[in-house]
Amino acid sequence: MSSLSFFQRTKNRYLSEHIQNDVGFSMVEVIAVVLMIGILGTIAIPSWFNFLNRQRVNKTNDVVFAAIQEAQKEAKQKKISYSVSFKMDNQVPKLAIHPDSIAASSLASNQWKSMEESVGIKSGQISFFTNLTGKNTVNSTNPAVNTSATYLNSPQTITFDYMGTLPNFVTPATGEAPGLKIVVAASNNSTKRCVIVKTILGSTLRGKNNECN
Repeated sequence: MSSLSFFQRTKNRYLSEHIQNDVGFSMVEVIAVVLMIGILGTIAIPSWFNFLNRQRVNKTNDVVFAAIQEAQKEAKQKKISYSVSFKMDNQVPKLAIHPDSIAASSLASNQWKSMEESVGIKSGQISFFTNLTGKNTVNSTNPAVNTSATYLNSPQTITFDYMGTLPNFVTPATGEAPGLKIVVAASNNSTKRCVIVKTILGSTLRGKNNECN
């Protein structure tokens, strides 16, 4: 009986230990899991925000590209000069397609297309920048993009004539023309895309990062 009793006690203790182990985790295991989740979150969250920024910038740049092409198309179809203008309004990028006979500064607020509504961005998430210093003009000695946060508080304009070409477009005597650049940048400036009107004929292409400086 004593041997049977010993085996019974051993069996019960073994089962008890395994039942306790199956019921839950030890404190050390819980802490280890929490630490792992924290580390993974620290790695994943910045990557996720960078992904969202790229998506917003790409979508906004697509809208800019389409707007420039639309202004050129309107100019050729209607046989009048047509413009596309860009500005920042309370940290929200906006654009407008309009006949050149109407100055951008005279456009009504409802004639401006807000990227807040078109792309779903919020104030401060995306900015417009440009190297334009006037209608179809850039600084010939320093054609770099102006990245001042307040520069586009006053709109800048690209205009196509009735043939869809760029009046006043200046080609440098030497070197490659910088083109007319509209830059779309994330708030932290980590992601940049741009549309570049490259030639007097209105040839338009997309650029990114250093091409948008």
